[in-house]
Amino acid sequence: MARRNHRHRRQRAPKRKRDPSFFIPAPSMEDSQKSLFRDVDTGPNIIPRPKHCISRKNIEPEALKVLYRLKDHGYLAYLVGGSVRDLLLGKKPKDFDIGTDATPEEIRRLFRYSRIIGKRFRLVHVYFRGGKIIEVSTFRRQIELDDREAFREGLGPDSIFGSPKEDAFRRDLTINGLFYNIADFSVIDYVGGIRDLRDGIIRTIGDPERRFIRDPVRMLRAIRHAARTGFKIDELTWQAILSHREKIRLCAIPRVRDEWLKDVKSGFAAPWCQLMLESGMFYHVFPGLGGYITESGDSKKPQNLLIAMLREVDRLVGANGKRLGDAFFLAAMIYPLLHHSPQWKALEPVKVRWPTHEVRALVDSIFFPYDFKRADREHLAQLLSSQWPIIFCVSKGRWQKRVYSKAMFPESLLLYNCLQRARGKEVLELSDIGVKTKCQAKGGGRKGPRRGRSRYYRSKSGRK
Repeated sequence: MARRNHRHRRQRAPKRKRDPSFFIPAPSMEDSQKSLFRDVDTGPNIIPRPKHCISRKNIEPEALKVLYRLKDHGYLAYLVGGSVRDLLLGKKPKDFDIGTDATPEEIRRLFRYSRIIGKRFRLVHVYFRGGKIIEVSTFRRQIELDDREAFREGLGPDSIFGSPKEDAFRRDLTINGLFYNIADFSVIDYVGGIRDLRDGIIRTIGDPERRFIRDPVRMLRAIRHAARTGFKIDELTWQAILSHREKIRLCAIPRVRDEWLKDVKSGFAAPWCQLMLESGMFYHVFPGLGGYITESGDSKKPQNLLIAMLREVDRLVGANGKRLGDAFFLAAMIYPLLHHSPQWKALEPVKVRWPTHEVRALVDSIFFPYDFKRADREHLAQLLSSQWPIIFCVSKGRWQKRVYSKAMFPESLLLYNCLQRARGKEVLELSDIGVKTKCQAKGGGRKGPRRGRSRYYRSKSGRK
């Protein structure tokens, strides 16, 4: 019996021999980097681990897993972009992007749960539990064509992908061109980003005029990082923004919308708006809103009110960590400029009413040519139109139940109070209204069955 079990036992497949090159210690970072720059006299500025503050405990485990797997299989594995900048500034990065010399197909074979995305520029998304996504891109050359055009012209991967140095010089700002090497935990600087981080300067990589002409959205990104970090924009970069600010209208409208909407929700909307107004970019990005500033005799007054309003919104986002929808941020941009305009004054009611239809038409003209989700547009119109019932009840000194019983009344009151604080006026609390909301009232609401429903059930049961 024992022999029979031994005879029919399933034979195991022989173990595959691993490539011994995986176990060879990686060469020093200095030697491997110098081999990439045989055509130049000097290599990059390499900052060793003891001289910078980046620690692996501040890097997400999913990003570390991707970095180590690429390194163990013989590829360069760098943490790139804004994550290195934020870690050096002592901030928590929102995303961790990775750069490597492995092609998208090679990356795809290394990670089971991954997918190649992008038609113009191919990169790989690696998926983890909980919906976490790590973006891995291949170092690229300075090439005018995207992937589709290059393949159409018969160019191979060697003409598209390049070295870390070439990839660094493709980026927009020097502070975004830093790499963190997982092999020896050093920071690699090709473009002088460490010096600009130390001096607090926002500078483009290469000629700023050429950079902004090729991609005008880079002007918005320069202003964004200056607002978020508090750094000063380099003089050449600032003059290039002033010279080419009108070219932002040549970019795709959805792309520009996504860029400025990200800034309004960032918690640094007030300094961002200040720089947008000083550079003149505000009037080219928001032609409808800019008209409300230029039509008034004193342009400083609406500008100051707008910045003060956004400062209150930043306080809600930062200090309180309040989660607000896109409609609230859009309303915060419109409301301070509408407040003193003739179009807004014409909607003043003589009784409690919500001019939603008129406000909807007004909002569409202000934000033209940008488009938003239908739900956000409707919410925005209701949020702004609900300001008139609040103003009416405050002026009369009495509140009607249909005003404070609406579901969006707390959000409408929050917008009203933000403008009041921006104007230096007294805010309105729920306790000042003299009523309790459903959340505050204990045991509130109707007790017992409704009469109509009782008569209905009595008639069904045959009772008189």
